[in-house]
Amino acid sequence: MQDHIPRELRTFERNHRLNLIDKTAKSIHHLLERCDRAVVAMNGMTFELDTPHGRMMATMLAGIAQFERDLLSERVKSGLAAARARGKKLGRQPGQRPKSDKLAPKVLQAIENGRSYRWIARDLGISKNTVTDIVRRHRQNAL
Repeated sequence: MQDHIPRELRTFERNHRLNLIDKTAKSIHHLLERCDRAVVAMNGMTFELDTPHGRMMATMLAGIAQFERDLLSERVKSGLAAARARGKKLGRQPGQRPKSDKLAPKVLQAIENGRSYRWIARDLGISKNTVTDIVRRHRQNAL
């Protein structure tokens, strides 16, 4: 029975994930073409995709799924707009950098000694970007 079902759909049945199918199918119509004769079962409902009724059901279910995704996106956007209207600051806030502030003197000393950013990062157990950020902040404060 599974000979005519595409490999992606069999993977979906095994893993209960749609993302593998979504990556290969450009649209619901492309997906229906790939699953030409497959029988789809959802919550006890079964239909064959090679019949007009089956294709209509699959298209309707895809439309409802897209509608739900759009509703969710709209709710998130309106929630973010409402939060901004209330004066909330969204995103990561600038704040204290206890580890990099503590290591700043060591980083700056190593720079004066001619060490590379990568060597300093590896030696102190921080990222090269943190070393760059420490140096940048030091240069801005020096001006």
